[in-house]
Amino acid sequence: MSTLEIHQIPTRSDNYVYLVKDRGTKRTGVVDPSDAAPVIAALDGLGWTLDTIICTHHHNDHTGGNLELKERYRAHVVGPRADRDRIPGIDEMVGDGDTWRLGGAEARVFDTPGHTRGHITYWFAETKALFCGDTLFALGCGRLFEGTPAQMWTSLSKYRAVPDDTLVYCAHEYTQSNARFALTVETTNADLADRVRRIDALRAAGQRTVPSLMGEERATNPFLRADQATVADAVGKPVADPVAVFAEVRLRKDSFR
Repeated sequence: MSTLEIHQIPTRSDNYVYLVKDRGTKRTGVVDPSDAAPVIAALDGLGWTLDTIICTHHHNDHTGGNLELKERYRAHVVGPRADRDRIPGIDEMVGDGDTWRLGGAEARVFDTPGHTRGHITYWFAETKALFCGDTLFALGCGRLFEGTPAQMWTSLSKYRAVPDDTLVYCAHEYTQSNARFALTVETTNADLADRVRRIDALRAAGQRTVPSLMGEERATNPFLRADQATVADAVGKPVADPVAVFAEVRLRKDSFR
Protein backbone atom coordinates (compact mmCIF):
# COMPACT_ATOMS: atom_id res chain seq x y z
CA MET A 1 0.00 0.00 0.00
CA SER A 2 0.96 3.64 -0.20
CA THR A 3 0.05 6.94 1.41
CA LEU A 4 -1.58 10.11 0.15
CA GLU A 5 -0.45 13.70 -0.05
CA ILE A 6 -3.53 15.81 0.73
CA HIS A 7 -4.26 19.44 -0.14
CA GLN A 8 -7.37 21.21 1.13
CA ILE A 9 -9.20 23.66 -1.13
CA PRO A 10 -11.81 26.00 0.40
CA THR A 11 -14.70 26.66 -1.99
CA ARG A 12 -18.04 28.45 -1.98
CA SER A 13 -18.90 29.86 1.45
CA ASP A 14 -17.89 26.92 3.62
CA ASN A 15 -17.07 23.87 1.46
CA TYR A 16 -13.81 21.93 1.49
CA VAL A 17 -12.58 20.00 -1.54
CA TYR A 18 -9.53 17.75 -1.27
CA LEU A 19 -6.79 17.03 -3.78
CA VAL A 20 -5.15 13.69 -3.02
CA LYS A 21 -2.03 12.24 -4.63
CA ASP A 22 -0.66 8.73 -4.17
CA ARG A 23 2.99 9.19 -3.23
CA GLY A 24 4.02 5.98 -4.94
CA THR A 25 2.33 6.07 -8.33
CA LYS A 26 1.64 9.84 -8.46
CA ARG A 27 -1.98 9.14 -9.35
CA THR A 28 -4.08 12.15 -8.36
CA GLY A 29 -7.70 12.49 -7.33
CA VAL A 30 -10.10 15.15 -6.14
CA VAL A 31 -12.71 14.46 -3.46
CA ASP A 32 -16.13 16.08 -3.90
CA PRO A 33 -15.33 18.89 -6.37
CA SER A 34 -18.04 21.49 -5.82
CA ASP A 35 -16.70 23.63 -8.68
CA ALA A 36 -14.07 23.10 -11.34
CA ALA A 37 -12.29 26.48 -11.27
CA PRO A 38 -10.70 26.30 -7.80
CA VAL A 39 -9.64 22.70 -8.46
CA ILE A 40 -8.00 23.67 -11.77
CA ALA A 41 -6.22 26.58 -10.07
CA ALA A 42 -4.93 24.31 -7.30
CA LEU A 43 -3.77 21.66 -9.76
CA ASP A 44 -1.96 24.28 -11.83
CA GLY A 45 -0.32 25.72 -8.73
CA LEU A 46 0.95 22.31 -7.67
CA GLY A 47 1.93 21.25 -11.19
CA TRP A 48 -0.39 18.25 -10.99
CA THR A 49 -2.86 16.75 -13.43
CA LEU A 50 -6.05 14.91 -12.48
CA ASP A 51 -6.78 11.21 -12.87
CA THR A 52 -9.83 10.52 -10.71
CA ILE A 53 -12.87 12.32 -9.32
CA ILE A 54 -13.94 10.75 -6.02
CA CYS A 55 -17.56 11.33 -4.96
CA THR A 56 -19.25 10.73 -1.61
CA HIS A 57 -22.78 11.78 -2.66
CA HIS A 58 -24.76 13.54 -5.34
CA HIS A 59 -25.37 17.05 -3.97
CA ASN A 60 -24.26 19.82 -6.32
CA ASP A 61 -21.85 21.32 -3.80
CA HIS A 62 -19.97 18.00 -4.02
CA THR A 63 -20.33 17.16 -7.71
CA GLY A 64 -20.81 20.53 -9.43
CA GLY A 65 -17.34 20.36 -11.01
CA ASN A 66 -17.49 16.73 -12.12
CA LEU A 67 -18.30 17.10 -15.80
CA GLU A 68 -15.96 20.02 -16.53
CA LEU A 69 -13.07 18.31 -14.76
CA LYS A 70 -13.81 15.00 -16.43
CA GLU A 71 -13.75 16.61 -19.86
CA ARG A 72 -10.66 18.72 -19.21
CA TYR A 73 -8.49 15.94 -17.75
CA ARG A 74 -10.25 12.84 -19.11
CA ALA A 75 -10.66 11.91 -15.47
CA HIS A 76 -12.33 8.76 -14.19
CA VAL A 77 -15.31 9.30 -11.87
CA VAL A 78 -15.91 6.94 -8.92
CA GLY A 79 -18.95 7.20 -6.68
CA PRO A 80 -21.65 5.39 -4.72
CA ARG A 81 -23.24 2.36 -6.31
CA ALA A 82 -26.45 3.10 -4.40
CA ASP A 83 -26.71 6.54 -6.03
CA ARG A 84 -25.17 5.91 -9.45
CA ASP A 85 -28.02 7.61 -11.31
CA ARG A 86 -27.36 10.94 -9.59
CA ILE A 87 -23.55 11.19 -9.82
CA PRO A 88 -22.59 13.27 -12.89
CA GLY A 89 -20.19 11.41 -15.19
CA ILE A 90 -19.88 8.29 -13.03
CA ASP A 91 -17.68 5.51 -14.46
CA GLU A 92 -17.05 3.24 -11.46
CA MET A 93 -19.44 2.32 -8.67
CA VAL A 94 -18.40 1.25 -5.16
CA GLY A 95 -20.21 0.41 -1.96
CA ASP A 96 -20.08 -1.05 1.51
CA GLY A 97 -17.15 -3.37 2.16
CA ASP A 98 -15.42 -2.66 -1.15
CA THR A 99 -11.73 -1.92 -1.36
CA TRP A 100 -10.88 0.89 -3.76
CA ARG A 101 -7.44 2.16 -4.76
CA LEU A 102 -6.02 5.42 -6.00
CA GLY A 103 -2.79 4.08 -7.42
CA GLY A 104 -1.29 2.14 -4.51
CA ALA A 105 -3.30 3.94 -1.81
CA GLU A 106 -6.05 1.65 -0.57
CA ALA A 107 -9.40 2.80 0.79
CA ARG A 108 -12.12 0.86 2.53
CA VAL A 109 -15.58 2.00 1.48
CA PHE A 110 -18.53 2.33 3.87
CA ASP A 111 -22.14 2.87 2.87
CA THR A 112 -23.17 5.77 5.13
CA PRO A 113 -26.74 6.76 4.20
CA GLY A 114 -28.74 9.27 6.19
CA HIS A 115 -27.83 12.64 4.73
CA THR A 116 -28.65 11.12 1.33
CA ARG A 117 -29.77 7.61 0.55
CA GLY A 118 -26.60 6.76 -1.38
CA HIS A 119 -23.87 8.47 0.65
CA ILE A 120 -20.51 6.66 1.02
CA THR A 121 -17.26 7.22 2.96
CA TYR A 122 -13.67 6.41 1.99
CA TRP A 123 -11.19 5.38 4.71
CA PHE A 124 -7.49 5.35 3.77
CA ALA A 125 -6.13 3.48 6.79
CA GLU A 126 -2.44 3.80 5.96
CA THR A 127 -2.74 7.55 5.42
CA LYS A 128 -4.98 7.80 8.52
CA ALA A 129 -7.51 9.77 6.50
CA LEU A 130 -11.32 9.54 6.45
CA PHE A 131 -13.22 11.33 3.66
CA CYS A 132 -16.74 11.35 5.04
CA GLY A 133 -18.47 14.01 2.93
CA ASP A 134 -21.54 15.22 4.82
CA THR A 135 -22.05 12.21 7.12
CA LEU A 136 -19.75 13.34 9.91
CA PHE A 137 -18.66 16.91 10.63
CA ALA A 138 -16.35 18.30 13.28
CA LEU A 139 -18.71 18.26 16.29
CA GLY A 140 -21.68 17.51 14.05
CA CYS A 141 -23.31 15.31 11.43
CA GLY A 142 -25.28 15.86 8.25
CA ARG A 143 -28.94 16.74 8.15
CA LEU A 144 -31.27 13.84 7.38
CA PHE A 145 -32.49 14.92 3.97
CA GLU A 146 -33.20 11.41 2.63
CA GLY A 147 -32.60 9.04 5.53
CA THR A 148 -33.81 8.17 9.00
CA PRO A 149 -32.21 8.55 12.44
CA ALA A 150 -31.69 4.78 12.54
CA GLN A 151 -29.84 4.85 9.22
CA MET A 152 -27.61 7.73 10.27
CA TRP A 153 -26.82 6.19 13.65
CA THR A 154 -25.88 2.95 11.90
CA SER A 155 -23.73 4.93 9.47
CA LEU A 156 -21.93 6.81 12.23
CA SER A 157 -21.46 3.56 14.16
CA LYS A 158 -19.43 2.16 11.27
CA TYR A 159 -16.71 4.63 12.17
CA ARG A 160 -16.02 2.59 15.30
CA ALA A 161 -13.56 0.67 13.12
CA VAL A 162 -11.55 3.85 12.54
CA PRO A 163 -8.68 4.56 15.00
CA ASP A 164 -8.58 7.68 17.16
CA ASP A 165 -5.54 9.10 15.32
CA THR A 166 -7.40 9.19 11.99
CA LEU A 167 -7.89 12.65 10.49
CA VAL A 168 -11.52 13.40 9.62
CA TYR A 169 -11.66 15.32 6.33
CA CYS A 170 -15.26 16.47 6.34
CA ALA A 171 -16.68 18.70 3.63
CA HIS A 172 -17.75 21.87 5.47
CA GLU A 173 -16.51 24.47 7.95
CA TYR A 174 -19.44 24.19 10.33
CA THR A 175 -17.41 23.60 13.47
CA GLN A 176 -17.99 26.79 15.45
CA SER A 177 -21.77 26.61 15.12
CA ASN A 178 -21.68 22.89 15.92
CA ALA A 179 -19.58 23.65 18.99
CA ARG A 180 -22.11 26.13 20.35
CA PHE A 181 -24.82 23.50 20.01
CA ALA A 182 -22.73 20.71 21.53
CA LEU A 183 -22.26 22.80 24.67
CA THR A 184 -26.03 22.86 25.16
CA VAL A 185 -26.07 19.05 25.23
CA GLU A 186 -23.05 18.12 27.34
CA THR A 187 -22.67 21.07 29.66
CA THR A 188 -20.16 19.31 31.95
CA ASN A 189 -17.91 17.72 29.31
CA ALA A 190 -14.49 19.19 30.09
CA ASP A 191 -12.97 17.88 26.85
CA LEU A 192 -15.70 19.64 24.90
CA ALA A 193 -15.27 22.92 26.75
CA ASP A 194 -11.53 22.84 26.07
CA ARG A 195 -12.09 22.04 22.41
CA VAL A 196 -14.58 24.88 22.00
CA ARG A 197 -12.03 27.34 23.38
CA ARG A 198 -9.47 26.12 20.83
CA ILE A 199 -12.02 26.32 18.00
CA ASP A 200 -12.97 29.88 18.89
CA ALA A 201 -9.31 30.88 18.92
CA LEU A 202 -8.70 29.31 15.52
CA ARG A 203 -11.71 31.00 13.94
CA ALA A 204 -10.84 34.36 15.50
CA ALA A 205 -7.46 34.02 13.78
CA GLY A 206 -9.10 33.12 10.47
CA GLN A 207 -7.83 29.55 10.58
CA ARG A 208 -9.56 26.30 9.61
CA THR A 209 -10.83 23.74 12.10
CA VAL A 210 -10.88 20.85 9.62
CA PRO A 211 -9.55 18.18 9.61
CA SER A 212 -10.21 17.01 13.15
CA LEU A 213 -9.12 13.83 14.90
CA MET A 214 -11.50 10.92 15.27
CA GLY A 215 -10.52 10.63 18.92
CA GLU A 216 -11.64 14.23 19.48
CA GLU A 217 -14.94 13.48 17.80
CA ARG A 218 -15.55 10.45 20.00
CA ALA A 219 -14.87 12.48 23.13
CA THR A 220 -16.87 15.60 22.23
CA ASN A 221 -19.27 15.14 19.28
CA PRO A 222 -22.79 14.59 20.67
CA PHE A 223 -23.91 12.77 17.51
CA LEU A 224 -21.26 10.10 18.01
CA ARG A 225 -22.08 9.93 21.73
CA ALA A 226 -25.77 9.02 21.59
CA ASP A 227 -24.92 5.81 23.45
CA GLN A 228 -23.41 7.75 26.37
CA ALA A 229 -25.41 8.39 29.54
CA THR A 230 -24.46 12.07 29.68
CA VAL A 231 -26.01 12.70 26.27
CA ALA A 232 -29.05 10.49 26.88
CA ASP A 233 -29.76 12.19 30.21
CA ALA A 234 -29.40 15.64 28.64
CA VAL A 235 -32.15 14.94 26.10
CA GLY A 236 -34.36 12.85 28.36
CA LYS A 237 -34.07 9.57 26.47
CA PRO A 238 -32.96 6.10 27.66
CA VAL A 239 -29.29 5.34 27.04
CA ALA A 240 -30.38 1.83 26.03
CA ASP A 241 -31.99 3.34 22.91
CA PRO A 242 -29.22 5.32 21.16
CA VAL A 243 -31.34 5.77 18.03
CA ALA A 244 -33.93 7.69 20.07
CA VAL A 245 -31.17 9.70 21.70
CA PHE A 246 -29.60 10.48 18.34
CA ALA A 247 -32.97 11.44 16.84
CA GLU A 248 -33.64 13.90 19.66
CA VAL A 249 -30.16 15.45 19.39
CA ARG A 250 -30.60 15.83 15.63
CA LEU A 251 -34.06 17.35 16.08
CA ARG A 252 -32.69 19.90 18.52
CA LYS A 253 -29.81 20.79 16.23
CA ASP A 254 -32.19 21.32 13.30
CA SER A 255 -33.90 24.14 15.20
CA PHE A 256 -30.79 25.52 16.93
CA ARG A 257 -29.87 29.11 16.17
